[in-house]
Amino acid sequence: MVPWAQPSDAVEGDQKKADTSKFVLIVDDDPNLLEVTSFVIESEGVAVETAKNGAEALARLRAGRLPELVLLDLMMPVMNGWEFLDELGKDPSLKVLPVVVLTAAERAQVPGGIEVLRKPVDLRALLRLVERYVGGDDDPGT
Repeated sequence: MVPWAQPSDAVEGDQKKADTSKFVLIVDDDPNLLEVTSFVIESEGVAVETAKNGAEALARLRAGRLPELVLLDLMMPVMNGWEFLDELGKDPSLKVLPVVVLTAAERAQVPGGIEVLRKPVDLRALLRLVERYVGGDDDPGT
């Protein structure tokens, strides 16, 4: 069972054309969550790239263009979310990336002012976050 609910106003064929110059990187080891989250974000016209663990995500970040936002699961094999955040913090070119943690953990201890969305994630809240970071909203008060 996927702990995500489709938004009631999502209609097949109602997808917006994705702007591939800006994208969101989703890091999660659950293929169902990657699929659903990618679908929902891409339906809003935002390109998505995915990674199955922190090590894969770091390799992707270091090898190419940077995302506007990283959506990060904490509990993953190979390199978990905390280890990923630690490595991000050591790299001056990557530590500026905005990260939102998506977790089912009751109390997630994450460093600094990183935002946390609890799973199952409210898709409208997720899309508001994506819009804030990818939509070019430079006013942090909105």
